[in-house]
Amino acid sequence: MQAVILAAGKSTRTYPLTLTKPKPLLKVANKTLLEHNLDNLNGVVDQVIVVVGYKKNLIKIYFGNRYKKIKIRYVEQKQQLGTGNALLFVEKYIKNDFISLHGDDIYSKNDFKNVIKNKYSILTKQVENPELFGVIVEKNNILIDLIEKPQKFVSDLVNTGLYKLDKKIFTSLKKSKKSKRSEYELTDAIRGLSKTEKIYCVKSKQWLPIGYPNDLLKADRILRKNKNSIGKNSRICGKIENSSVGNNCIIMGSVINSIIMDNAIIGKNSVVKDSVVGENARLSGKISGSVIADNVKAENVVVENCKIWPNKQISNKTIKQDLV
Repeated sequence: MQAVILAAGKSTRTYPLTLTKPKPLLKVANKTLLEHNLDNLNGVVDQVIVVVGYKKNLIKIYFGNRYKKIKIRYVEQKQQLGTGNALLFVEKYIKNDFISLHGDDIYSKNDFKNVIKNKYSILTKQVENPELFGVIVEKNNILIDLIEKPQKFVSDLVNTGLYKLDKKIFTSLKKSKKSKRSEYELTDAIRGLSKTEKIYCVKSKQWLPIGYPNDLLKADRILRKNKNSIGKNSRICGKIENSSVGNNCIIMGSVINSIIMDNAIIGKNSVVKDSVVGENARLSGKISGSVIADNVKAENVVVENCKIWPNKQISNKTIKQDLV
């Protein structure tokens, strides 16, 4: 069995974290989003084709050509023309049945196993805010329609972006037209395929969508089960509470309900709460409800509910607006 992971997008919604790396390389519970999916695909598929684009070399260098029992092939989508366009690039490498998934959401091993039981499947999930997703219309667990971000309530069952497909999807993709946002949507091809084939709606056990930085904190908390996750070679002299701390970090202050990425330093008497701190950051002060990008140097600061772009150097300031 093959799997296709769509990982070419730029992901502006997760700025400033994705200004320096592609979204699938962001970490929760001290693993990249892509690692979580590859771990859960291990033993389910024997080859993964990763569609790359934005900062593609960072993904290639990180994973190489193999992950555990899985062989990895990379295919480039040079222009960001949508998920349907991305999938078309892998057509010549697909043997028959395959799984397709987003590289920036996290799916469970059980969901992968359940999806492949049918010839065609779509993984679905009940959510409280269906208007933000593609909404599923089904009858007796068979897909009837797929409506993208409806303004009026249709259903609370949404599309997670995980499918079991075969080569027939490419025929449907080639018939698709550009959407209102000038992209070729995979969902349009899925809808087209559903007119001639039964696509089974499989309900997800655990789907962790990552749309915004706050979603990283939510997924992190769920995956580490509210226990601390401490990376390799990190030195903890302060207090860690319900947080992830990456590799080679030095924590002299307090970190609460937060993610601290690799090689970061949190100074003495500092407090980081409800925040995401990027790699190689050097922080002292009080940071709450904020997103600090890679390589930020901030000394004696108060940062509240805002975002700081990469490579900023600041000191002795209170910041309550995004620093771009």
